[in-house]
Amino acid sequence: MNRPEPPVFSDPWHAQVFALTVQLNETGRFTWSEWADTFGRALRDRRAEDTEVGYWEAWLTALQRLLQQRDLASSADLDRLEAAWAEAYRTTPHGQPVRLAPRD
Repeated sequence: MNRPEPPVFSDPWHAQVFALTVQLNETGRFTWSEWADTFGRALRDRRAEDTEVGYWEAWLTALQRLLQQRDLASSADLDRLEAAWAEAYRTTPHGQPVRLAPRD
């Protein structure tokens, strides 16, 4: 009996943040070695949280750090985006995809 393979990413946002990181690297926003160094530091900072959730939160932290270091996003930009996602998550009916509202 063939069992289906488990999903590569357990949450959609894991796949999205992974794809965004790869895209930013491929477009020259940062090198893969810069990414690896930044991600490694984020993982070490979260060492107590050695879980899948901790891994992806470290991934997100590393991406946010690089976005700020490269002046691609400010801390305020990231705070606004996080708040918008939180609001979208809270107001999306169960079972529906979470989508951000158009920006003003």
